[in-house]
Amino acid sequence: MSQPRYDVVAIGNAIVDILAKADDAFIAANGMTKGAMQLVFSPEEADALYAKMGPGTEVSGGSAANTIAGMAALGSSCGFIGQVADDQLGAVFAHDIRAAGIRFDTPARAGQPTTGRCLIFVSPDGQRTMNTFLGASHFLPAEALDRDLIADSSYLYLEGYLWDPEEPRAAMRAAIDVARAAGRKVAFTLSAEFVIDRHRAAFHELIDGGLIDVLFANDAEIMSLTENSDREAAIASLQDKVPLLVVTLGPDGAMAIAGGERTTCAAEAVTEVIDTTGAGDLFAAGFLHGQVTGKSLADSLRLGAICAAECIGHIGPRPLADLKALAADKLG
Repeated sequence: MSQPRYDVVAIGNAIVDILAKADDAFIAANGMTKGAMQLVFSPEEADALYAKMGPGTEVSGGSAANTIAGMAALGSSCGFIGQVADDQLGAVFAHDIRAAGIRFDTPARAGQPTTGRCLIFVSPDGQRTMNTFLGASHFLPAEALDRDLIADSSYLYLEGYLWDPEEPRAAMRAAIDVARAAGRKVAFTLSAEFVIDRHRAAFHELIDGGLIDVLFANDAEIMSLTENSDREAAIASLQDKVPLLVVTLGPDGAMAIAGGERTTCAAEAVTEVIDTTGAGDLFAAGFLHGQVTGKSLADSLRLGAICAAECIGHIGPRPLADLKALAADKLG
C-alpha cells in the first residue's frame, strides 16, 4: 500500500451558513424547534425566511466541510468533495475552502438549484436552530468524485446529512468502494436523528458490513440508531461492530471505545457559550487530526474538546483562533 499524500478527504454538503441572533419567541412564532435542524425544500421558502432574519453573518459551512476546515487549521493535509452551483454563494464557498489550504476541485453545477444555504438562528443561550436549503449539494454525482484523491487519503470522512438525497448517496457508496480498494479508512458521522430515522437500515448495513472504521455520534444519535433509550445499552450494542466508536456527550465530554476499552474526556471549560453551531464538527476535526498524527485516544479526545470549545466561544462554525497554538498551549 502506497503512503497517502493527504490525511483526510471529506464528502459533504457544500453550503453557506447565514447566522443571525433571534429570541425564543421568534423561533416559536416561525414554527421552528429550538436547537434542531429542519430542511427547507424550496428556494422560495428559504427566501421568505431569510427576509425575516435580522442582520446576518455569512460564513461557509456544511458539517464535513467544517470538520475539514478545522483539520486544515491544525495542520492536516485535506481535500473536500461537494457540489456548489455556478453562482455567487458557490464562489464564496469555493474561495473559503481553498483559502484554508484545502484541495477542492469539484466543478460548479450550471443552472438551478442555487448553492445550498443554511439559515441559522442563534438564541441568547447559544443554541442554534438551523433551516437548511440543500440546493445544488443534493446533486453531487458519482462522476464528480475525484477517485485518485480518495485513494490518496488516509481517511475518507462522510457526513450523514448528505446520505439523504439519492444522487450523493450513490456517490458516497462509490467513494467507500474506492477507499476500501485502496486500503484506506472510512469515518462516518451520523449527523442528526432525522437522518437516522430515514436511513437506519442503510446505516446498519454499512456498520454490519464492516465498511465503517470510525463512527461519530452524539448520545441522542446513538440511541436513535439502536432504537434503545438507554445510552449504555445503545453503546454496548454497537461498540463491537466498529473498530472505533466516538460518542460526544455535550457538556459531559466525550468517549472513544476501541477493542472493548473505553477512554473518556471532560468537556473543556468555556467562559461563555456564544454559538454551538459546528461544535460537533470541530470536535471531529480535533479527534481525527489526533488520530492521523499518531496521538493516543485520550489526547485525540482532548484535542477534539479543545476545538469544540473554541468554536462555541464565537459566532460561526469555523475556527477563528489559531488552533495549532491553542492545541500546543493546552496539550503541551
